[in-house]
Amino acid sequence: MVSGRGPASGASGASVLVLVAVFCVGSVLASVPPDPAAADSVIRIGLNADMSSVNLDVGVALERGALLAIEEINERGGVLGRQLELVVRDHRRNPARGEVNVRELAADPQLVAILGGKHTPVILAGLDTIHELGVPYLIAWAAGTPLIDHDHEPSYTFRLSVHDADAAGVLVEHALGRGFGRFGLLLEQTAWGRSNERALVEALAGSGLSPVRIEWFSWSQVDFEPALERFRRAGADVVIFVGNTPEGVWLLRSLQRQAPGERLPVVSHWGVTGAEFEQELESSGEGVDVAVLTTFSFAAPPYPERAAPLLERYLVRFTDGGGLRDVPAHPATAQAYDLTHVLARAIEEAGTTERAAVRDALERVEYHAGVMRDYAPPFTPERHEALMPTDLRLARFEDGIWLPIESPP
Repeated sequence: MVSGRGPASGASGASVLVLVAVFCVGSVLASVPPDPAAADSVIRIGLNADMSSVNLDVGVALERGALLAIEEINERGGVLGRQLELVVRDHRRNPARGEVNVRELAADPQLVAILGGKHTPVILAGLDTIHELGVPYLIAWAAGTPLIDHDHEPSYTFRLSVHDADAAGVLVEHALGRGFGRFGLLLEQTAWGRSNERALVEALAGSGLSPVRIEWFSWSQVDFEPALERFRRAGADVVIFVGNTPEGVWLLRSLQRQAPGERLPVVSHWGVTGAEFEQELESSGEGVDVAVLTTFSFAAPPYPERAAPLLERYLVRFTDGGGLRDVPAHPATAQAYDLTHVLARAIEEAGTTERAAVRDALERVEYHAGVMRDYAPPFTPERHEALMPTDLRLARFEDGIWLPIESPP
């Protein structure tokens, strides 16, 4: 089993062919290994993400980050003398569809790896299939602990994203630093929510605390006022929220309906990230106190000299004279961008597109200067987590963008 608890140093590029149409081969039972001898063919990378449902902002941002990296790599001659190409599949937030996508993508003999994100339940549903087919699965947005900490050997999952155990500590530390001490936990009833329950209870115990109340909710819940009232009666002075964009919007609406003096401050995991939540938050005014976990903002990047060229390319490529407000889900763009570059380095290190060799090489890449951090190394045999707790911070939504509350270390 690999773990997120290994050493890491430091805290914190010709046109691209994009295949977005469905490569429809149906469900298959085994993968076909890429042909290393096909030197004149493209190397395909899959993206399995929500591209049309409630979290399409993150899916779009993941796609754009990967495309920008692929363009840079192809302009420099590609990898092993071959061009990279992105194949996009939409899982629509459906775990069964996500698993089918993994099988269909892996059936492509020229596909070397799959980028995945959002959500934890979707990736978790395909975890056995990923390892049955032996396809490297690179998680660019999903935080559930069991996506990396599992019993598959060798592990084919790698993550450049938040890890719930780290997130819990940062969320609790932020709330404690603001003087709060009576925690209510508001968690979605999924594998991701349960992962966070364990991590948050453990983080609170480390400070001699326990939650005053835990409330669970299902996807598509629209009324949070009863839960908020139960938190208030239990004496909570802060709510830690673990949910996604749609439920986050309804939480904001429930808070707005309360009297200003009864509104509990909310410290939220990053799942709420998305245009609908941000628009709702912007319209809420100063009466709602919300801080959200993040890893990256183009408004305050850890390496401005690296982020500025990427942002310039993004604005030229995907907006019509736009600015920061036209860039959705900054962390997703940055994480997919860095992870695609790390994958390209691993393919060069392996000297082949054979998937098992690329998996092994991902553990041997020594260094990559990313837009988010110096990865030295990105992964090791014992650690398949590329980000560290020091890469996480809380942010507030101001003037149409997320701004970190604390400066990057």
